[in-house]
Amino acid sequence: MIPLSIPELSGKEINYIKECLDSGWVSSTGPYVKLFEERFKEYVGAKFAVAAINGTSALHLALKCAGIGEGDEVIVPSLTFAATVNAIKYLGAEPVFADVSKDTYVLDPNNIEELIGQKTKAILPVHLYGQPVEMDRILEIAGKFGLKVIEDAAQSLGSKYKGKYTGTIGNIGCFSFNGNKLITTGSGGMLVTDDEKIVEYALYLSTQAKDPNYKGLFYHSEVGYNYRMSNINAAMGLAQLEDIERRIQIKNRISGIYDKNLKDIDNIVLPVKKPYCETTFWLYPILVEEGYPLNKLRLMEKLFEFGVETRSFFMPLHLMKPYKHHKHGMMGITEHVSNHGINLPSSIGICEEDLIRICKVLGTV
Repeated sequence: MIPLSIPELSGKEINYIKECLDSGWVSSTGPYVKLFEERFKEYVGAKFAVAAINGTSALHLALKCAGIGEGDEVIVPSLTFAATVNAIKYLGAEPVFADVSKDTYVLDPNNIEELIGQKTKAILPVHLYGQPVEMDRILEIAGKFGLKVIEDAAQSLGSKYKGKYTGTIGNIGCFSFNGNKLITTGSGGMLVTDDEKIVEYALYLSTQAKDPNYKGLFYHSEVGYNYRMSNINAAMGLAQLEDIERRIQIKNRISGIYDKNLKDIDNIVLPVKKPYCETTFWLYPILVEEGYPLNKLRLMEKLFEFGVETRSFFMPLHLMKPYKHHKHGMMGITEHVSNHGINLPSSIGICEEDLIRICKVLGTV
């Protein structure tokens, strides 16, 4: 079976983790946490970074630090993983769903302004599958209406929009290091920002809001969270980060092979690569349009029969029970690409022979 996306552990992960075990520094107070934060912020070009236990916790912290609270509205795409919207709801805020772009499957800025109301406090663009959102327009709208911009870059580490890494363009950016991401800590996330007050508050909240003014005492000025990354996770992340340029090169090679071998198959639509973006696809997305011999689900079954694991695009959140009562605009494109989209295997360790095999199945059904 060719897996969809699995981790590759080929660097110094074992050495760094063994050092944690040998030293006894296994919790969030260990030195690798700070070192991973330092190296990560340097890599993406942010001033500050806070390592968290997962991408969802990073998003929750980001929204809280941006002042999002009970009854506030946050504009977000419906075509995303549920964690994006769950983080909004943790704070008692309301997601407002906007449609996506037809060619990139990410939040379309042209659908935002009509959804902005008196309760709107932020825009939360998601760089889905690694594809950057049109951030200039997002920032323009945010500036016009006085809104915060929090980027969900969980799937887009390594991607750039007009020379800047995704996650570093808005007020706050959030990343995920789940086992299937470009780099992994097993489970982990990162919040980045250029605002010193935000990072101080995020650090405070992520350590149970323990007040440092009460030396030697555990005094908590407000409700906090146990969101700090462990030293072992950070050690693994540091080893992965040291290998990130090679990983990006491989991801680009994977998408290039798919581009070359799938471009002439009728009714298979490939992802658009904008000339001002450097897109590192976490997963390679395609649309199976009308006229192709099989529909999406039957094609996924066929690929599985040939030993190829795939994944459907996310189901739109506005159609799910916990979220269907929230406001949304016209969602025609979101629903269309969700119904027709699948992701192809994109593991760092996938070989060219397997990529060609996948393409041949797609071209001969």
